[in-house]
Amino acid sequence: MNYFNTELETTYPQEFLADVTSGLSSLERYISPCWLYDAKGSKLFEQITDLPEYYVTRTEIKLLNQIAPHFANIIGPSASLVEYGAGAALKARIFLDAFEAPAQYVAIDISFDHLEQSLNELSLDYPELQVRPLAGDFISGIMSTSLDEGSQRVGFFPGSTIGNLSNEEISTFLKRSREYLGDDAYFILGADLHKSEEILIPAYDDSQGVTADFNMNLLTRINRELGGTFETSQFKHKSVWNEDLSRIEMHLESLIDQTFDVAGKSFSMLKGETIHTENSRKFKRDELASLVLENGWDMVQYETDDLNYFSVMLLRAQK
Repeated sequence: MNYFNTELETTYPQEFLADVTSGLSSLERYISPCWLYDAKGSKLFEQITDLPEYYVTRTEIKLLNQIAPHFANIIGPSASLVEYGAGAALKARIFLDAFEAPAQYVAIDISFDHLEQSLNELSLDYPELQVRPLAGDFISGIMSTSLDEGSQRVGFFPGSTIGNLSNEEISTFLKRSREYLGDDAYFILGADLHKSEEILIPAYDDSQGVTADFNMNLLTRINRELGGTFETSQFKHKSVWNEDLSRIEMHLESLIDQTFDVAGKSFSMLKGETIHTENSRKFKRDELASLVLENGWDMVQYETDDLNYFSVMLLRAQK
């Protein structure tokens, strides 16, 4: 089944171009991490989640399987699950299996092709479930897909994606989600926790080079979609731990002094300069508690794995 006949039209060329040219023109060059996830980037990220160094996904999935029945009991029957950054929808299945008579699954993702394939597969396994896609940027965009009026609405933002966002972006996201999901809504939120650099650096710079390929694919995408002239062999992936900001930073480092074009506009970089492509912030519990409380949600449950690597929270909309 093709879910995309009547969905939102993409504005990728304009938004992508504006974001890339703005970021490359800045004193400290950056490109939003959302553009890492084209079809190839999404597949590479799935490979990353299986790497031995990347503890995040396997730790979270184990925790989700442990807590899903308890969360489902609190939430109750007829849930409409709205997943932000759905990807392959693998984690959503854990809750769809735990919920009593789930009513609806709304999958939001920026990668159209990847989302369509995931939902086609999901519909075969859950034939009674109403499945709706929403393709676009859920951080800055306004959600417009209608939700089942008689269902219990539940937001779902797993993984460590919240760590890619600034406090301002987190605030905007949580407030908009609260408005979209409405009164009496729940929200299941995952967040990676602060830990040692010895664990973090290998997780974002693996020995097989998959994370490097994932990061470098952004330049290939710019060349393909925006008329870029990047010589990808003249860049390398760089991952660093910023203790002051409690985050892993991913960069693309220039190996030489060079000039390149994007959509006919020229940019220059010196050897050693970087394009900042992603942050992955690692939280402490009190930080998370403050963020959700200040932006329309109360924390109902806070759960972590045995090593305190990862947390999953159940939130409820403030009255």
